[in-house]
Amino acid sequence: MLRAHALALALVVAAAAAPAAPAGEPQDLLPDLVQRAPFKLGVQTGDFGARLVFGSAVDNAGAGPLVVDGSRTSRKEPEMRADQVIFRSDGSTRVVEGVGALRFVVSPDHRHWHFVGFDRFELRRAHNFKLVLRDRKTGFCLGDRYAVDPAAHLTPVYARIRCGPEGTGLLRVREGISTGFGDDYKPELEGQYLDITGLPAGRYDLTHRANADRAVLESDYSNNAASVLFRLDWDGAVPRIKVLNVCPGAERCQAPPG
Repeated sequence: MLRAHALALALVVAAAAAPAAPAGEPQDLLPDLVQRAPFKLGVQTGDFGARLVFGSAVDNAGAGPLVVDGSRTSRKEPEMRADQVIFRSDGSTRVVEGVGALRFVVSPDHRHWHFVGFDRFELRRAHNFKLVLRDRKTGFCLGDRYAVDPAAHLTPVYARIRCGPEGTGLLRVREGISTGFGDDYKPELEGQYLDITGLPAGRYDLTHRANADRAVLESDYSNNAASVLFRLDWDGAVPRIKVLNVCPGAERCQAPPG
């Protein structure tokens, strides 16, 4: 099944996206992670203080899928080592070891294995891009959650991935995002927020970065960040935000002209 999947991808997606290889050598069909701009910004208040909440999403526009195999030798190890499985143009695969870690996450809305650090969130001051806050999110359970272009009629391979729910005793887990699909996390899910309690009013950039450390091999790293510019104001203890601009493909979001 995996062999057929790799061959289908080679036919459907332009092979030019893969890096050049010597004549006669099979080519790597690498993923290309495209960070979407943060969406559905809002605020929450409660005993925890004040939060900026948002959704995040990452597309795979590459010639091959992003596939991560997690493994550990003993249940005493709290994390699994994450290895990247790369499909090749001749139907074979190769493995890049140690691209990250998988951790079993327990939260109010889910319990399963997350690929740690897959997508990171930063809040920066708009005028000087100085870092103010960074997320504490525990990673993503990778899967085919939506089709980037439904009209393409591609078949998802990882649509039913659940990342080992309740599987604290698992020794191996496979997660992935097929070519032409993406993974998203809605604002109401655990970790999709930044604590803005006491943050001064002003303009801020919210920047999302996929594969920030570039540990995962991709065909293009230039599209791994996107951002939103917004203004924060306070009505007593209640925060108010106004989105000023949305900037896909840019780590820093400038004010629109005019």
